[in-house]
Amino acid sequence: MSRIGKLPILIPDGVEIKIDGQKIIAKGPLGVEEVVVCPEIILEKEDNKIIVKRINDERRSRSLHGLSRTLINNAVHGVKEGFVKRLEIQGVGYRANMQGTSLNLQLGYSHPVVVDPPQGIKIEVEANTKISVKGTNKQLVGDVAANIRSKRPPEVYKGKGVRYEGEYIRRKAGKAGKK
Repeated sequence: MSRIGKLPILIPDGVEIKIDGQKIIAKGPLGVEEVVVCPEIILEKEDNKIIVKRINDERRSRSLHGLSRTLINNAVHGVKEGFVKRLEIQGVGYRANMQGTSLNLQLGYSHPVVVDPPQGIKIEVEANTKISVKGTNKQLVGDVAANIRSKRPPEVYKGKGVRYEGEYIRRKAGKAGKK
């Protein structure tokens, strides 16, 4: 039995869950999320819990059991509290600012880099070097943060670039030089 899949999903106050066959719709204060699960998974709602079960013990059903439970739990958590990924910019002259809903980055190129967030994602800039990506969909938040980081990943010699908050960059020693 899947250790993750067998755990019930608690439905917090303020979140409304609707199960429609293989589709589950979560409505909360931050928005609406929809998750479609495979036919090998059975969804049951009891009181304020969602129970995820599988129809048999075949390999595919077992592998989808924990995954489906996690996707549903992420949707419930997302509409209640949301997800946040924070990024830091390091480097002389590197900075970020918002132009309307678009993120404008100065990353040492000859041109500004503009990132337009998809629908459902909110980007905030604090102190020109701290970026927050917020949303209800965990995967989309992570994808947008990874896209911003990919515009100038941290380099190993000086550590300049865009990194996740708290990310450790292994530094390399430069040239030794003549003695």
